[in-house]
Amino acid sequence: MSNKPFYITTAIDYANGAPHLGHAYEKVLTDVIVRFQRLHGREVHFLTGLDEHGQKVQQAAAARDIPPQQACDEVAALFQQLLQDLNISNDDFIRTTQPRHKMVVQRYLQKLFDEGLIYKAEYTGYYSVSQEQFVLEKDKNPDGTWPAIFGTVSCITEANYFFKLSQYQGWLIEFLNANPDWVFPKFRQKQVLEFLKDPINDLCISRPKERLTWGIELPFDSDFVTYVWFDALVNYASAVDTTGQWPADAHVIGKDILVPPHAVYWPCMLHALGLALPRQLIVHGWWTISGDKASKSAGNATNSLQLANTYGTDAFRYYLIREMNVGQDSDFSEEQFKTRYRTDLGNDLGNLLNRLLNMGLRQTQSTVPATPEANSLEEQPERELRKLWASTATRYLELATTYQFHTALEALWGFIREMNRYMEHRAPWKLGKSTAPADRTRLEACLAHIAEGLRLTAVALTPVMPGISAKIQTHIGLTPATRFAEQLEWSSQTAGARLSTQAILFPPIETIP
Repeated sequence: MSNKPFYITTAIDYANGAPHLGHAYEKVLTDVIVRFQRLHGREVHFLTGLDEHGQKVQQAAAARDIPPQQACDEVAALFQQLLQDLNISNDDFIRTTQPRHKMVVQRYLQKLFDEGLIYKAEYTGYYSVSQEQFVLEKDKNPDGTWPAIFGTVSCITEANYFFKLSQYQGWLIEFLNANPDWVFPKFRQKQVLEFLKDPINDLCISRPKERLTWGIELPFDSDFVTYVWFDALVNYASAVDTTGQWPADAHVIGKDILVPPHAVYWPCMLHALGLALPRQLIVHGWWTISGDKASKSAGNATNSLQLANTYGTDAFRYYLIREMNVGQDSDFSEEQFKTRYRTDLGNDLGNLLNRLLNMGLRQTQSTVPATPEANSLEEQPERELRKLWASTATRYLELATTYQFHTALEALWGFIREMNRYMEHRAPWKLGKSTAPADRTRLEACLAHIAEGLRLTAVALTPVMPGISAKIQTHIGLTPATRFAEQLEWSSQTAGARLSTQAILFPPIETIP
């Protein structure tokens, strides 16, 4: 295994408003990937941050009569609070107004300019202020109007600097054909190749200061600042410029910024600079709310974040990961969240732990019994439970490795529900009333198997629900595991552990203020 840390990034969020559901999901998804890597023993470097330059930021600050930097500082605080609220384990938070970033952007620009890959030309075209980019006739609706996403579109003529993007189109197509798994899921890579069937234009990488001042100045022409995409994309490399951690192992991004920014601009920029490409793009879908995309502009996605404060961070993380198939869209529903909270979390997992603690208090002085020898028993539900765990653990890890977290959780919950059925079958509350030695053996086997099953479940759940996982392990008398190694195999390590007397992991919804 490489000594280089597993380097993963989210997209950096734009500093023009408060975070919403889409931002939260991307952070949680990336954090789950990161925690899986760490539990496998891999050193990880996890970057997220804020994209702070551009016309929308400048205009928003002007409307409030405050400096752009002050506006960015306020938004940065909101996003950093989101990371804390969602228990995100990032190692770095980059801001594109930081000197460490500006220095690298200007160095890259100068290198491309010196090599003749950036040139100046006059351009006439349609410009979308809301998207901060030139748009084409083909982007219009069939009736000749511009899609709402572009906002106000004006025809302008101005001199700008251009990066010779078009000369790398052939190379990029060859690269994508040679690396069919570069974009996950695969159908997204097909979309990139479909985009590249038409000729691509050179990329305008500047804006004149007479129109935009809030940006990084071009090192070779002080009358211009850098186009926000050339600025923003460089953050992935600028954040680790002096550490030797480039290339990134994965960029986690939304489908709306795959083409052209991350799958066309970025690889061509890196190739022109002589730098390695990221090893993979992981592209997630959109959250919709009642069928509409969750967004700041629609104002429909911020309130959903309150669920984490009301019902707990881990319950919110579980819902996001359980509901969305990475790469596809998913519809957010507070009612569905509450259903998951009541059934999956409260009834299936929380009540199982409470049953164990309750029976332990009544029957074994809150101590997990050693697993009795059960081979002599005619009935062997314990053997079947252990067998089910072996297959569940294998499937869970295989699915998680390929980012199929929603299906991995489904498999894990199959095991949790089987533990509940097993306990119903054994009925230790009845066995405790019997004086027969065999029934005492069955009672102790049941409690030992439930304790071990909960330990294994908690370890497996750690990337998704780190807080709850640690609590479960603590309630069954163990120190929370920090590695998967030898912790996902059925063992006797819970034997003799001291159980808590009670635990309320997921309070009933009716009792939550």
